[in-house]
Amino acid sequence: MVSFVVRLTFAPEDRAEIAQTLSQLAIASRLEPGCVSYIPHQFQDDPNTVLIYEQYRDESALEAHRESAHFKKYAIEGMYQKMRDRSLENLTALV
Repeated sequence: MVSFVVRLTFAPEDRAEIAQTLSQLAIASRLEPGCVSYIPHQFQDDPNTVLIYEQYRDESALEAHRESAHFKKYAIEGMYQKMRDRSLENLTALV
């Protein structure tokens, strides 16, 4: 299992567009056969920052996600063009 969180920060004026883009990306990503979980969150005390919790069956499923047309459209060509900051934290399940 591959698990991680991605934290992205955006300008306040991009908030509504980013929410819509994340919704479309989440719907498409959850349909991937190797996607276990894809849950975008907005911070209550910082609405310009989102956190996406992602889980994939294995590394090949993650690679398929990153090569998908919807990831390229909504993430690379969409959100990544508007983000101010991005960080990724890999996770290891304890149980």
